[in-house]
Amino acid sequence: MTFKTLDDLTDIQGKRVLVRVDLNVPMADGKVTDATRIERVLPTIRELSEKGAKVVLLAHFGRPKGEPVADMSLKPIAAAVEDILDQRVLFAEDCIGDKAKAAIDGMKDGDVLLLENTRFHKGEEKNDPDFVAALAANGDIYVNDAFSAAHRAHASTEGLARHLPAYAGRTMQAELEALEKGLGNPKRPVVAIVGGAKVSTKIDLLQNLVKKVDALVIGGGMANTFLAAGGTDVGKSLCEHDLAETAKAIMAEAEGAGCAIVLPVDGVIAREFKAGAANEVVEIASIPADAMVLDVGPQSVTAVNEWVSKAETLVWNGPLGAFEITPFDKATVAVAKHAASRTRSGDLVSVAGGGDTVAALNHAEVGDDFTYVSTAGGAFLEWMEGKPLPGVDILKSK
Repeated sequence: MTFKTLDDLTDIQGKRVLVRVDLNVPMADGKVTDATRIERVLPTIRELSEKGAKVVLLAHFGRPKGEPVADMSLKPIAAAVEDILDQRVLFAEDCIGDKAKAAIDGMKDGDVLLLENTRFHKGEEKNDPDFVAALAANGDIYVNDAFSAAHRAHASTEGLARHLPAYAGRTMQAELEALEKGLGNPKRPVVAIVGGAKVSTKIDLLQNLVKKVDALVIGGGMANTFLAAGGTDVGKSLCEHDLAETAKAIMAEAEGAGCAIVLPVDGVIAREFKAGAANEVVEIASIPADAMVLDVGPQSVTAVNEWVSKAETLVWNGPLGAFEITPFDKATVAVAKHAASRTRSGDLVSVAGGGDTVAALNHAEVGDDFTYVSTAGGAFLEWMEGKPLPGVDILKSK
């Protein structure tokens, strides 16, 4: 590994450790409705606390645009962290200045303190040197455990690593190790599954993947754009006809790179987008003009699973169909279960990420069976696109 982890941290008893975490969790009526991101950072918090460090948590919540906003305070989230951690979590009403200093000065070894939303200050998103210095004054050591914010060069994600000895937390470490296995230095053959609604949101991703994988499976509404570019009439299916040339260029680039493009050969069609809609399976060349494709068909599932069976590594972003409504979830579930089975048997390294992908794998009840499922959203996508991640790059250079 080219970055330091908690394994490199020794003798931290009494040291103030600033830990950047992702607590940007969904809330309703003042309560956390999904604690996944909190649960992900518990190992780092516990380890530092048990070693006697003063654990000072930095996080953002929402988009307050540099001003305090009452309903974007982290205070209710501190209570949720306390419940899940099963340890008292102190709270300070600012992340810099007198309030933060007083709270930190009052900490005992092993205590955990959450500072108020870093984005209540304009200097956070601007990575302002004065704001970075004010944050750094609160700590002796910096630990970044928020891969999900690592694609932003903000004060608490990148700037602090320039001021303090910097380390990757356990969640960041696990994410980076998984991603290295996924695309950095993978076992081949590598197969990528990319689905979702629109090609326009994933052009950079597709262009990067065709240079790195042996086969690229395209599903969801995106597949219709590629099929239409090849001359298929996709009826009323979701399709970006204006991106036909882009799709052709990606297919040409894939051919030049020796990457197989796997498109649906059959589809499940319906004439209305709703659960339980009347549907049938047709060959891709026979889509009725008044119908839309809402899932890939059984022949396509067989073809995708044949590629998954050949693969040593699988990277997945986006569902194959409209998995949110039955029965158009069948293809995604079938492929997810097959990938999970091969992962459990030790034959496949499977890395998945993206909000819809996580939801789809959980819907298939296989989320825990994949090698790694990233909850990082934008950062995961930018990693797949081959873009630099400032919060990771600064850790590597330290």
